[in-house]
Amino acid sequence: MRKWSHLRLSAVLAFGIATCVCGLARAADVPIAPNSELTLQQATEIALKLHPRRMESQSEVGVAQARVGEARANLLPQAYGLGEYLRSTSNGIGNTTFFNESLFPRVTGQNHDLPSNDFSQSFSSNNSWAGGLSLQQFLFDFGKMRGMVDEQRANRDAAEARLKLTDLNLIYEVAERYYGLLAAQEIVKVYDEAIEQRRAHLHQAQVMAQADLRPAIDVSVTQADLSRAEMNQIQARNGADDAKVALDAAMGLAGEAPPYHVTGNLTYEPVTVTAESVQATALQLRPDLKALVDEARAAGAQIKEAKSDYFPTANAQAGYLAMSTGLPAANNYYAGLVVTWPLFNGFRTEEQVAEAREHQRAAEYAIADLRQQVIEEVHTAFLNCQASVAVIKKAEQTLNASREELRLADERYKQGLNSVVELDDAQRRDTDDSATYVTSLYEYSAAKAALQRATGESLNGM
Repeated sequence: MRKWSHLRLSAVLAFGIATCVCGLARAADVPIAPNSELTLQQATEIALKLHPRRMESQSEVGVAQARVGEARANLLPQAYGLGEYLRSTSNGIGNTTFFNESLFPRVTGQNHDLPSNDFSQSFSSNNSWAGGLSLQQFLFDFGKMRGMVDEQRANRDAAEARLKLTDLNLIYEVAERYYGLLAAQEIVKVYDEAIEQRRAHLHQAQVMAQADLRPAIDVSVTQADLSRAEMNQIQARNGADDAKVALDAAMGLAGEAPPYHVTGNLTYEPVTVTAESVQATALQLRPDLKALVDEARAAGAQIKEAKSDYFPTANAQAGYLAMSTGLPAANNYYAGLVVTWPLFNGFRTEEQVAEAREHQRAAEYAIADLRQQVIEEVHTAFLNCQASVAVIKKAEQTLNASREELRLADERYKQGLNSVVELDDAQRRDTDDSATYVTSLYEYSAAKAALQRATGESLNGM
């Protein structure tokens, strides 16, 4: 039993050490030091480096680039080698004619290894050898091969535009969640301040009640208000934790990010741009629009490819082939020009051209539809940004007024000129208006990030 206990302890220690080593290795990959400060710029850079969605889009660009090389390879020389060994019988088939499929080798009409006029069948086998080299070079085809290259280049450009769209979306998600975490932390501060305020008022009510200057109900009212503030504080702290989890996921570090502190303050500035200018910027910068334009280019190249079948294709070919059942081998050479021309293929070319044209029309309609969506999105984001500034100004005025109301209510309560209910209402309005002001600042920041996403301008800063 002692031996097994030692083995079990050793296994547990080994597992623990391995877990710690793996954890330390993974922690070294996380680009955030524990308890360090994190700026919005750093968070964005982390997302654009580590987020799986971004790496997926980058791999799609690599795929599209490789397909350009594949299409371009058709324009370059092609060389093929042949090496073959068969063990087979050699019974002749006379002048029999049949379609020579690749699975069934053609056997010549010669009676191998048999006397003249001997057509008997034998099941004895011998060796058959073949080796050779074939060279081909594309010459011209009225646009098919070069159309394939143009198509794949357009598809690559579209993939690069979609990568930029992924970047644009990630930048917006990080910004929106970063501001959300800032706002959540500010809300926690609002309720921290509210709790300190309620505790001071509770102490004041208790002292005055003991001196018979206030009724005992004032203590109960202030105690209930303190409990409500503490409950709101718990919810606010949970909201801050949720906001950090959301930001971690936006950076591609879900479940892996250490504790950190976001920096900066929620501020606002007047909207100085016009709706027309942001619309023009969006139509110029939006990567999803560019991706559709590139897809339309690819469809145009498909039309060129399909039309090329109306004309001949020319290739140069040359090769060498050695075949034998033993030494010496029979040597053959060939070289020449091969021209193919599909004179009639059941109207397949016409249908392929029609299909490619419909693809192009569909891409053009998709561009028109996306332009409508972009314009709507930009104008909505612009109006939201304007409205958020107006809301902030009203929230700021309301907060200043409620703070003055609370100051006066507190003074009146100390002088015995009002009830605890009036003071409690003033406290509650001050807390609610403080939280509303923070929320209005967040909504402006989120609206500004949405406008930068809608116009594509946030890509210019990266």
